[in-house]
Amino acid sequence: MDDHTRDPSVAPPLGDPSGWRAERREWEHATLRRATEHGVRLFNAAEYHESHDCFEDEWYNYGRGSVESAFLHGMVQVAAGAYKHFDFEDDGGMRSLFETALNYLRGTPSDFYGVDVDDIRETLRAALDDPTVLHGWQIALDGERTAAYPADYEYAEDLEH
Repeated sequence: MDDHTRDPSVAPPLGDPSGWRAERREWEHATLRRATEHGVRLFNAAEYHESHDCFEDEWYNYGRGSVESAFLHGMVQVAAGAYKHFDFEDDGGMRSLFETALNYLRGTPSDFYGVDVDDIRETLRAALDDPTVLHGWQIALDGERTAAYPADYEYAEDLEH
């Protein structure tokens, strides 16, 4: 584990997803889990720009070619694509971003850091043909589809400083 991605304050998952080291009771990269929790919940609250920022800020911690980098880059593209669709009504831009996201998420485990990556891939593929599948769609984390808490907004706001 890289020391710069360590954070003992990050809670354990509800299950045993990829990225969780059950034998050591710690995340391989706790800061990735923290950014993912905030990014997913902000996405689910339709705060796509803030969600994008959570994933993007953490993405810079990982070298090119790592699964962590690919996952985070993919999630940046997912949030940006939703932002294009909902805020700019630009489905051409959304499709381009989702195609890129699918490429980045290709080798990512289906339960990476608690995220239902299979559902994301399936939804992105469907949205390429019918963008309305995004309406009401939320990302599952630890089997739950939860919207943002005040702490999620605070986390995103702190990224700007």
